[in-house]
Amino acid sequence: MTTVLIVDDQPMQRFGFRMLLESQDDMTVAGEAGNGSEAVRMTAELHPDVVLMDIRMPGLDGIEATRRIVAAGDRTRVLILTTFDLDEYAYAGLRAGASGFLIKDALPEDLLSGIRAVASGDAVVAPSLTRRLLDAYGDHLPTSATPADPSEDPRIASLTDREREILTVIGQGWTNTEIADRLYLAESTVKTHVGRILAKTGARDRVQAVILAYDTKLVSPS
Repeated sequence: MTTVLIVDDQPMQRFGFRMLLESQDDMTVAGEAGNGSEAVRMTAELHPDVVLMDIRMPGLDGIEATRRIVAAGDRTRVLILTTFDLDEYAYAGLRAGASGFLIKDALPEDLLSGIRAVASGDAVVAPSLTRRLLDAYGDHLPTSATPADPSEDPRIASLTDREREILTVIGQGWTNTEIADRLYLAESTVKTHVGRILAKTGARDRVQAVILAYDTKLVSPS
């Protein structure tokens, strides 16, 4: 059973999400929060599998709430909801540690599958859409202080040449199938490499690996 904390400052929006989630045999609503501060407190108390996080809320917004939830080191994963598919707040949410983002007007089945994906450890955002987001906003948002040479970053230095190559093309939006086809590898081998990359770099999932590739300058916005 996947437990979900719904975070949104609009009561009717929370009601709609609750009705949808409670219609599923494998999901239950752990609680509801109307702002980021409540979300942080309730996550620490309830330890939900997934926090369905709105971005624009009074007081503590969803980005800072996400940052605090992730920093706490709990097993809870955050799924950002945003109004637009190219939204700088969604980008900031991913950098804060969210496992992905969905659009608020997504089809119900897409929202449900997204929650299940995040709960199982996957990222919701497709690699191509992730790259579009980063390409659109990568030059306009503050970036963390990183060495000019990617090899100077300890996370990159820990990778083998093949792992670094695969992290680079992940950042360019390649799927596992595309990596396997273009680099002449078995898809199972690619999955093994991806798992090792995540473990060595500390990236939580594929979305975070893409952001790492941009942050360390392995990939630059188009």
